[in-house]
Amino acid sequence: MGKKQYDIKIITETEYVANQSSPEGGRYVFAYTITITNTGHAAATLLRRHWLITDANCQTQEVQGEGVIGEQPHLMPGESFRYTSAAVLATPVGCMQGTYAMVADDGMDFNVQIPVFNLSTPNTLH
Repeated sequence: MGKKQYDIKIITETEYVANQSSPEGGRYVFAYTITITNTGHAAATLLRRHWLITDANCQTQEVQGEGVIGEQPHLMPGESFRYTSAAVLATPVGCMQGTYAMVADDGMDFNVQIPVFNLSTPNTLH
């Protein structure tokens, strides 16, 4: 079994941003850093993102848009793109998951699943 033509690896990191949050006002800000690595054989461009952000009250925000942080990164095989963005929840715990819509240089469209990752204030999840 060889490497797949289109293979993108996603790594997520999260951090609670206390100085931008207001727990008494029901505002919890989380920074998330995503590293997107092209582990396949074909170069590809990230065109769009689609996020589902769910808080502990099961309230889901859907976020869609072009690229990420105003960019549509083009990744050659072996290249990575890392960015940080933020999400605001009404609860101290939640989760995010999503999809990146990509197009390879050969014109083939494909989607990359972003696995579920947790957003939580310190000492709320063990």
